[in-house]
Amino acid sequence: MNTLKQLQSGVLKGAVSLKLSEGLSHFPPEIFELADTLETLDLSGNKLNALPPDFGRLKKLKILFCSDNQFTVLPAVLADCPLLDIVGFKANIIEMVPAASLNPNLRWLILTNNRVMALPAQIGNCSRMQKLMLAGNLLSELPRELSQCSNLALLRISANRLNKLPQWLLSMPRLSWLAFSGNLFNEKPAVQPIALVDWSHLELKHVLGEGASGIISKATWNNGGERKDVAIKIFKGAVTSDGLPDDEMNACITAGSHPGLVQVIGQISAHPARKKGLVMELIPSNFFNLGNPPSFESCTRDVFKQGMSLTATQVHKIAATIASVAAQLHSKGIMHADLYAHNTLINDEGTTLFGDFGAACFYNRAYTPTANALERLEVSAYGYLLDDLLGLCNDAKSDKDLIRLARLRDECLATEVLLRPGFEYINDQLQ
Repeated sequence: MNTLKQLQSGVLKGAVSLKLSEGLSHFPPEIFELADTLETLDLSGNKLNALPPDFGRLKKLKILFCSDNQFTVLPAVLADCPLLDIVGFKANIIEMVPAASLNPNLRWLILTNNRVMALPAQIGNCSRMQKLMLAGNLLSELPRELSQCSNLALLRISANRLNKLPQWLLSMPRLSWLAFSGNLFNEKPAVQPIALVDWSHLELKHVLGEGASGIISKATWNNGGERKDVAIKIFKGAVTSDGLPDDEMNACITAGSHPGLVQVIGQISAHPARKKGLVMELIPSNFFNLGNPPSFESCTRDVFKQGMSLTATQVHKIAATIASVAAQLHSKGIMHADLYAHNTLINDEGTTLFGDFGAACFYNRAYTPTANALERLEVSAYGYLLDDLLGLCNDAKSDKDLIRLARLRDECLATEVLLRPGFEYINDQLQ
């Protein structure tokens, strides 16, 4: 974090990155003194509602974040920065997205949690677009021209007002991570009741982790005199970049029991702040994340620790487990929508646990054309996971099983959506 005082004193001259969050109500003109070097500008957490008309002077700017401000219109001056690649205006009060604001160079656009009612047709000119985050707005339809964005791989449209899921989305060649829960067309699933765990029977220990939708903590559960260490997830209750917490909780419950899923024990009742939550089996401490979330550079593809490698046995066990889990989810009409290595936990033996249902969506399996297409969008995400796994194994080009796995990867990544195999077939091939 930098300070305005540092900027004004000149000590930041030559900076490539600048982050200011000091309740600013106006764009500091001193930022232009960094125009020859500045590539990343983060002005999140201020009170800004406009950018200066000469904003395009920042000719080297690649990344701009203006989340948690007071913008009501996406600024048209964004189009004046020729190298602008990533733009984030999460949690403003944006109602309008002018055609002029859509810089055709954009690869990643974040408009989560605003009041956007419509997108202009000119979004189809953003041919580089790979990632588009629109959850938590007021969209009643998507422009058909979005289908021209043939590189679009991840789309979040949860918690809007869409009356139907556009069918043209289901034939986009690279779309692999699609979240759409919380719209008018969504069917509410009949979630089977599970055991209730009274909050007073839980003793919180410490926080294990925090995500967009909730906080996971270690706790001890006093179950009729028997004490058991568990994990609990308390949902925050707000719209996330992926969707609604209620949908996540319902998906976790409906997913059912599987060796590759973290087992849900029960649903928390009588929380003092009336928050919703789940009690889950505690993941053994020897499990670790297979991958890390995408970087700015990789955009939609996970990144991995330097020097990480997997054996052929580990690759096969991970691939087989995820295929089996995905087959079970889709048999229940659940699209995970975030099938990634960073949501996959493994141990040294390759035993695998798959989680994070924050983007999960329910769909009607009975409507075969849409159901088949939605499943095969997720199959594409699985294909990218296979590609990552094979890239981490030195034996990928010599091991016969992994050579077959590479052929399966190619089938999963076919640009013609309905030519991809379903998860039941994939599971049969790997078990």
